[in-house]
Amino acid sequence: MSIKTEQILPNGWYSRFEFIKGVAAFNQLPDDDGAEVAFAGRSNVGKSSVLNKITNRRALARTSKLPGRTRELNYFIYDEGIHLVDLPGYGYAKVDETMRNAWAKLLERYLQERKSLKGVFLIMDIRHPMGKFDQIMLDYCKSCGLPLHILLNKSDKLSKNAANKSMSDIRAQLKDINASVQQFSALKGVGLDEARQQMAEWLFSG
Repeated sequence: MSIKTEQILPNGWYSRFEFIKGVAAFNQLPDDDGAEVAFAGRSNVGKSSVLNKITNRRALARTSKLPGRTRELNYFIYDEGIHLVDLPGYGYAKVDETMRNAWAKLLERYLQERKSLKGVFLIMDIRHPMGKFDQIMLDYCKSCGLPLHILLNKSDKLSKNAANKSMSDIRAQLKDINASVQQFSALKGVGLDEARQQMAEWLFSG
């Protein structure tokens, strides 16, 4: 169901989110009685920059030149029960196998059991989409029945024709998944309104 955010939300609503906590264990999650949207992606695709761009906050999510710095489920609150969740980046984090396995178990349980989770933004580098770990996240969302919205970040790095081709190729791989896809650029703001609209629909459409 499409909603007109300007009719139900104040101007600049997306910039109201504030960091509240980092979660390293399932029992540390906030009460499971609201609505939240998660952001996932490989550690070098600009996930934190995407989140900062969508919320119009330069440092809401911590960015780093070293990939894999997000090591918890970072929670940001809009209002009581309304959250964004920055998931640990995967694939390039330089951590030992024990920590990597702990993250995997936490993420799997979160995606399977979190009733408040309304959808997942999966950020990919449009130049190198659908890596092994992206496919794992797609499989998670498919098995859990979670809606998925793919942001093909860094679209400013490709020509228009090349970017359109990449998006078409991704769509062809999503036939059996409840997923949508769009071009995005955290640097240039490409696709910003579309991403905010999807976020609003998940968080506020009931």
